[in-house]
Amino acid sequence: MGGLTTAQIAAAFLVPESTMAQRISRAKQAVKDTGFGTLAPADRAERLRAVLHVLYLVFNEGHTTTDGADLTAPALSDEAIRLTRRLAGLLPDDAEVAGLLALMLLTDAHRPARTAPDGSPVPLAEQDRTRWDRDLVDEGIALISRTLPRGRVGPYQIQAAIAAVHTEAEDAESTDWPQILALYELLDLAAPNPMATLNRAVAAAMVHGPRAGLELVDALTRDKRLADHHRRYAVRAQLLELAGDLPAAAVAYREAARRATSAPERRHLTARANHLADQPG
Repeated sequence: MGGLTTAQIAAAFLVPESTMAQRISRAKQAVKDTGFGTLAPADRAERLRAVLHVLYLVFNEGHTTTDGADLTAPALSDEAIRLTRRLAGLLPDDAEVAGLLALMLLTDAHRPARTAPDGSPVPLAEQDRTRWDRDLVDEGIALISRTLPRGRVGPYQIQAAIAAVHTEAEDAESTDWPQILALYELLDLAAPNPMATLNRAVAAAMVHGPRAGLELVDALTRDKRLADHHRRYAVRAQLLELAGDLPAAAVAYREAARRATSAPERRHLTARANHLADQPG
């Protein structure tokens, strides 16, 4: 679906591959049984939400691959942006379509700066912002600025607004973390998702201190979709490092690396663990 394997789709939905295979099979059968007749407005809206979600998943897989030797798959990101542009042309008044396109553009603008020479990821705070694609930044900012005042705000618009706040900061230290935290809290209400909560934990740590973020991260152990996910361990490691507990942070980075299926991410997490382990106790 959309150029993604069943395993990649399952990873995006935080479910086992076998579960996703069954869901896809049922969906194909439903399409076969019902066909594509004229849809009621509510059905059209539901179909549009599904299309946007697929485009979002394709873009995310291109931005950071689930597995393999490369951090990114630019062909997937480019295709997702191309298709979303076409959809925005067909539905110019749909705020969520515009929001998704803005999110993609603002995220993809970082591409030139987010990969180290060895192929491992460069965290946002460490990126050379002069290498960001300013044309994509300007287009994305203009899109979300036009979109937000239109009325009811959806999850893609909120995520685009978060990306805009990050992108408008001259450097990591200038980031408006209180605004980002407020937006993540709004996102958690609009579209509850454990990954959004994980990102909110980082924002909470930057505003209220690392222990506030760690409380949110540790609470996610009760969500089986994320309890054993490498990103939860990676964020926990980041916040432990911020709190000054370097030995515990090194352990958490190693746990994250052990669970990561992307070789570049695994290499980056292992390097962080080794760096902290070498620090004087």
